[in-house]
Amino acid sequence: MRGLFHGVRFTDARKPITEVIDMAKSLILTICLLLAGLSGWAQSPATETPASNPPTTAPAKGDAAAVRQEIEQLKKTLAELEKRLEAQEKQRQAEQQAQQQAPKQESSSSKELEAKVEELDTRVSKTEVKGALDRLNFSGDYRFEAHTIVGHVPAHFDGMQLQNLVVKTLFAFPILGRMPSSVDEINNTISAHYADYQQFTNNLTFAQLKQAMGSFSPQMQQQLFGLLMPSTFVPGYQANTPDLLTNRLRLDFGGRVSDNVSFSARLSMYKAFGDSTGVQVFNGQPNTFNMDGTTTGVPNSDQVRVERAYFSWNRIADSKFYLSIGRRPSTYGPPMNYRQDELRGGTPSGSLIDYQFDGITLGYNLSDHMIWRLCYGIGYQSGFGNGNLMKMPQDRLKDTHFVGANLDLWSTEKTLFQATYAHAFNVTDGFNGLLVLSRNPLTGDVINAPVIMRYTPSANLGGINLFGVNMTRSLRSFDLYGSANYSGTRPNGETTPFGGLMSDPFEVPVDRNGFMVLAGLRYKFGNDERTKIGFEFNHGSKYWFNFAQAEDDIIAPKTNTRGEAYESYLTHRISERFIFKADFIKYMYAYSGSGWHVGAPKPLGSLPILGFPTYDNAYMFSLGIIARF
Repeated sequence: MRGLFHGVRFTDARKPITEVIDMAKSLILTICLLLAGLSGWAQSPATETPASNPPTTAPAKGDAAAVRQEIEQLKKTLAELEKRLEAQEKQRQAEQQAQQQAPKQESSSSKELEAKVEELDTRVSKTEVKGALDRLNFSGDYRFEAHTIVGHVPAHFDGMQLQNLVVKTLFAFPILGRMPSSVDEINNTISAHYADYQQFTNNLTFAQLKQAMGSFSPQMQQQLFGLLMPSTFVPGYQANTPDLLTNRLRLDFGGRVSDNVSFSARLSMYKAFGDSTGVQVFNGQPNTFNMDGTTTGVPNSDQVRVERAYFSWNRIADSKFYLSIGRRPSTYGPPMNYRQDELRGGTPSGSLIDYQFDGITLGYNLSDHMIWRLCYGIGYQSGFGNGNLMKMPQDRLKDTHFVGANLDLWSTEKTLFQATYAHAFNVTDGFNGLLVLSRNPLTGDVINAPVIMRYTPSANLGGINLFGVNMTRSLRSFDLYGSANYSGTRPNGETTPFGGLMSDPFEVPVDRNGFMVLAGLRYKFGNDERTKIGFEFNHGSKYWFNFAQAEDDIIAPKTNTRGEAYESYLTHRISERFIFKADFIKYMYAYSGSGWHVGAPKPLGSLPILGFPTYDNAYMFSLGIIARF
C-alpha cells in the first residue's frame, strides 16, 4: 500500500489545490472500500464451490490483522496529508488576497498623490493670484443720495419758438409779397403750402438764415420781433423734484509697473434710481448733454465707465522730470474736495476744471513742496467719427486743443498754494455727444418723437483763456480755503444756431471777460475730527465761464453760476469709512447761460429771450451715505 503513494506530488503547481484535494479524497475512498471488501471476505465462511470451478484456499487470520493495521496507518497518513493541504490552501488564499489588495493600495496611493498634486496646484495658483493682487492696490466707494429740488423758472420769451416763427416768416414773405400782419396769417400760409414749407426747411442752412435776417433793416427787424414775441411769452413757473435718488459706485486701482513707473485707474457708475438710458432730454442745462467729459460726473446709466486711466513715468533718466499719459485725473480738484470729506482728488483747480479729458502731462519736481506741470489734451477730434471723408477740406473743422500749466507753488500737509492756467484753441459750438432735443435748433420746429441724436459741432468759434489761484490752509480745528478765477473768450467772428462765443446767433461776437471768486470754511469737531461742518460761497460775473460740466451737483455745477451760490454741509464718520452727509445748496442766478460758452447772457429779471428755460433761483437739500472700502 505504501508503494501506491510513492512518488506522488500532491502539491503539483500545474493543478489547483482544490482539484488535488478532491482527487486524493476519491483515491482514499476507493482504497477504503477495497480494504473493507477484503476484510469481509477474509472473515466469512467457505461456500460451496461450483463443480465447474477449481477449489481455492481462504486467507489466514494473520493477514486480516495486517490489513487493519495498514488501514489505520493509511488514515493517519491521509489526516496529515489533509492538514498539509489545508495549510497550503490557506497560504494560497492569503497570497491571492495580498495580490488583490495590492492594486487597491496602488490606486489609493495614486489618488492620494493626485490629491496632493491638486492641492499644490491650488496653493501655487493662490500664490500667483496673491502675487498679482499684491501688485495692485484696490479701493473704492459706494454712495447713496436722496435729493429734494425746489426751483423757479422766470417769465421769459421762448427763443426756439421765436426762431421758428422767424423761419416761417421768411417762407411766407415772398408768398404774401409783404410783411405778415399777424402770427395767425403766418401759420395759415404755412398750412396752405405745407409741402413747400417742408422742402424749404429741409434745404435751409444757417448761413442762408443769417443772410436773410441781415437783409432786414433794423427797423424791419424791430417791427418783426414786435409782431412775433407776444405769442412766445412764457409766464414764470415752479420746477420742483420732491424725490430724486441716486447711486454712485467708484472703483480705484493701481500698481507699480517698475521702480519708477506706476499705473492708476478709476471706473465709475453713476445713475438715478429707475433710469439707465444714459441720455437725457436736453433742457438747456450743461449737465443734460451726454458728452465725453461728463459721463461719470453726471447721473448717466448702470454702465461702468473709465473715468481715469494713466501711467506715470517718474524720475526719467534719474532726473526730476516725470511723464504721465492717459485719461487724466482732472475731476474733484481742490478746493472742491472739502465738502466731500475727501483728500485732493484731481490735479487742476476744481474751480476752473472739473471735466474728464484725455491728455499728456510733463512735470518737474522742484522740491518736496513744489511741482510744475505742463499739460496737453484734446477736447474735440475732428478726424475720427465726424464724417470728414465726406467733406471737402475747406468744410472740415479743426481739432480743439487744450494746453495749460498747473503749478503747486507750495504744498504741505496743511497748506496748498496753487495756480492753474489753460487755453483752448479752436473751440467748437459744443462737443461730440448724445442728447434728446425737443426742437430743431435751426428751424425751431417741434421734434415730436423724442429720439436720441448724435450731436456733432458745426463750427470753430475761437479761443478761451482760463486762469485761477487756490489757497487752502488748516489752522487747528479750521480749514480755510479760497479761489480767485478769470475767464476770457476770444471769438473769431463765427456764430451758429446756438450762437457764438458769448453772443447770440445773429450778433457779431466780441471779446468778453469774466471772473469768479469762491470762499469756504470748515470746522472739525473734537479730537477725532469725525464730525465736520462747512460753508461755501461763490460769485460769478455776467461773462464767467469754466470747464466744470462734470462737477457733481445735480441741478447744475455750482461753480458755473453767473450770480451767487451758497452751500452748507455736514459730514459725520459713523466709522472710519462709513460716512453720513447732509447738504444744502442755494442758487441765485443773475444771468442766463451759466456753464455755456455760446449765447449771450441775459439778465433774468428783465423778461429775456431764452433759447431754453433756466432757473432764476433754486435750492436742493440732500442726504447721503458713503461706504468706502
